[in-house]
Parts: sequence; C-alpha cells; structure tokens
Amino acid sequence: MDVYNSYPAFIAVLIFFLGTCVFSFLNVIIYRVPRKMDFIRGHSICPACGHQLGALDLIPIFSYLFLGGKCRYCKVKIGARDTFIEFFGGGAALFCAWYYKEKPGAALTVFLFFCILTVVTFMDIDTMEIEDGCWIAVYVLAAAACFTMPEISFVSRLIGIVCVSVPMLLLTLAVPGAFGGGDIKLMGACGAFLGWKITLVSAFIAILFGGMWGIGLLLGKKKSRKDHFAFGPFLCIGMVIGLLWGGQIISWYMGFLEI
Repeated sequence: MDVYNSYPAFIAVLIFFLGTCVFSFLNVIIYRVPRKMDFIRGHSICPACGHQLGALDLIPIFSYLFLGGKCRYCKVKIGARDTFIEFFGGGAALFCAWYYKEKPGAALTVFLFFCILTVVTFMDIDTMEIEDGCWIAVYVLAAAACFTMPEISFVSRLIGIVCVSVPMLLLTLAVPGAFGGGDIKLMGACGAFLGWKITLVSAFIAILFGGMWGIGLLLGKKKSRKDHFAFGPFLCIGMVIGLLWGGQIISWYMGFLEI
C-alpha cells in the first residue's frame, strides 16, 4: 500500500501547504516584477513601514490570521488579497493532485499553468500589462505538456497558437486598442498549451465574461467607451474553465446543433 493510501489526510494537508508556499512566492513575483525589483534575493518587507519581515510573519495564511491582518510592527492593516491567493494555491494543488491522480506529470504541469495564470491575472489587474516572461513561460510549459499531456496532439497545439491570437491581432490592427499586445501573445502561448478546440472555447468564455464586465462598468459609469480595463484576468478564467470543462462544453454544443 502506497503512502497516499496509508495517510491520505496527511498527504492532503502537505499538498495544500506546499501549494500555499508556492503561491506565496507568486505574491512576491506579482509585487516585485512590475517594480523591477529582484524577486529571488532580498528580504520581504512591510509595504507600509518598510520593516523587514521575519520568518513568523511569512507563514502562508496562518501569519495573516495570527496577526489579525495587521503588520506586527506598525499595526497597519494588511490587505487580504495575498492570503486569498495563498489559499487558492493550496486549493489548486489539492485539485490538481485529485483530478490528475493517475497522471502525476499532468498534475504538475496543470498546477504550473495555474501558477502562471495567477501571476498574469493579478499583475494585469495592478498594471494593465502582461509581462513577456509570462507568455514565454507558457510556451515552455506547452513543450513539456507534449509529453505529460499527449492526448492533445502536436498539430492541435500548432493550430492553437494562431486560431485565436491571429484574429485578435487583425482586429487590433483594424481597431487600435481592441486588445493589448500581452493579451495576444498570451493567447498564442496558451493555444500551444491547450490545443485549438479548448482555445476557442476559452476565448469565447473570456469574451463573454469580459463583455459582461465591460457592460457593467459602462452602466455603473465607472468607465467610458474610450477607457480600457484589464482583459487578461478574463482570458485566464476562460482558460481554466476551458481546460477543466471544455470537452463537456464542446459535446453539449455539438449536441445542441443536432436538435
């Protein structure tokens, strides 16, 4: 009997904790990279008072709860976003381990994909930009996925690179500002990871959710028609939904057409 079957609760807690640790590091990347700070070296500091944080201040989730959501030193309230990201990371790790329990290589690949999408989402929210390193990392991951997720053919991945990104590029050339360059590059890279069918589903979901969000901003008079909003998060949401349920969505749609 393997370790997982012998101690399932312990393994689940361990996987969750490791996921929170990885996503805690992603918080560092999200904060430092746009500010051109070194995210490998250097100590974490309180953004309010600049005090260097100790080990007890950096335990994912627990430090935030133990300190009551405040800095230990200046007592300034700390936003809950970082803790939410850490909690999501733990959940993502558990989900990948369960969903791909028979395919550990696929579990790790998809978890890393979720990592990149998380960085893209919050970095785009903060800066309205998607760093080149993000879509480059997806291409690297797509190359690995050729071996860990062989059910998506190489040809499908090649078509996926262009099936959405090229129309986005053409639309942007015709209507300047329709999409950002980072959005286009990200869709090309994710097409290589997901294959063309799931990429089309992901793009449709992203446009649907993004359109609803944009209409809501217009109706709430928080944005004008000339203003832009971060579309990267909606692309990421679309890709997660497409990855997990794209096959079912395609089957439902094809069945609907036969009615």
